[in-house]
Amino acid sequence: MKHYDYIFTGSGLSALMTVYKMILSEQFKDKKILLLDENLKNKNDRTWCFWENKNSEWSKISSKTWDFALFKNTDFSRTLTLEPYEYLQIRSVDFYTLVSDLISKQDNITFLNEKVTDINELDTHVFVKTETQECSAGRVINSIVNVGAFINQHKYAVIQQHFVGWFVETEEAVFDPNQCTFMDFSVDQKNNTRFMYVLPTSTTEALLEYTLFSKDLLPFAEYEEEIKSYLKNLGVKTFKITEKEQGNIPMTCYPFWEKNTKRVLNIGTAGGWTKASTGYTFKKTDKKSSELIKLFLQQNDYSKLYKKDKFWFYDLLLLDILYRNNALGSSIFSSLFKKGDPNLIFKFLDEETSLWQDFQVILKCPKLPFIKSLFRVAFLPKKFNLKS
Repeated sequence: MKHYDYIFTGSGLSALMTVYKMILSEQFKDKKILLLDENLKNKNDRTWCFWENKNSEWSKISSKTWDFALFKNTDFSRTLTLEPYEYLQIRSVDFYTLVSDLISKQDNITFLNEKVTDINELDTHVFVKTETQECSAGRVINSIVNVGAFINQHKYAVIQQHFVGWFVETEEAVFDPNQCTFMDFSVDQKNNTRFMYVLPTSTTEALLEYTLFSKDLLPFAEYEEEIKSYLKNLGVKTFKITEKEQGNIPMTCYPFWEKNTKRVLNIGTAGGWTKASTGYTFKKTDKKSSELIKLFLQQNDYSKLYKKDKFWFYDLLLLDILYRNNALGSSIFSSLFKKGDPNLIFKFLDEETSLWQDFQVILKCPKLPFIKSLFRVAFLPKKFNLKS
């Protein structure tokens, strides 16, 4: 049986980002590291977008950037100037290639294309089983999500960010390649929070994603019919679909960190790294992985690595509102972006604002829904239940 210092069970964004940062730190050259995943991570299986300061370290693998973003609903539209930020698009295959190339040069890191079937923690080490073998480690970093842990509970709201995207080529020049559509709530809400998300790469090429923040998924055909309708309203008569993507991201304040133990640490979606109120993952994973490198060198007991902060509480209120009255999403997001400073909003969503700046953002939201949610969550915590 082979023994490692660290075993990463799952090698998606969070695991690869963490290993990437471990290599760059040059602090783990003497540590034996194993990555386990049933998927090879050698093809494009998703697209990550996020706002970031210009000329960041991720610009080198970005496939497209935008300096302007459109926010729209049935009553108004506003073009947001993103300076000093830019909106970056990264295709997952480019990130996988960057990290894989670096890993391939490390003698102390091994990747096995195998499915993890069991993790068993003992006092001194952890056993990890795959379908063909068993190995052990001093520490296990897990990013395999136990969906049942947060779905089958009634204390913390779970909203799903679910979408279907088409990469299209049109005959008509209908897109502005300098401006992405951040959220277009002018689509029929159907008593949900629904919007179109458009990432154009030329006047005739774009990724269009029909996106919902809601509890329940739709029949696949309904997403595609909405994209067809949106293209028609743009004036598109002829188009070709070059690629499709589909996603479902859990949005919840469920305390994933409570599942951490002395030797097993949950990261990524399994560790609550996804921004609960937006579903954004890449940038938060970038930050969290950098924090982990320091903690690996300082902390031996992973069960102590957690903290609730003010942003967790803000997200808790929003998700409670959307869970109970999903139709309010458009009005809440529209109130933020109609007259709010986009740079301050993005800074707030990045969890980098002061308390005074928080108030400047929050006070633009509809007051009554948040007051009711605050009363439910803060003042009646013992009685608070999603079924009530």
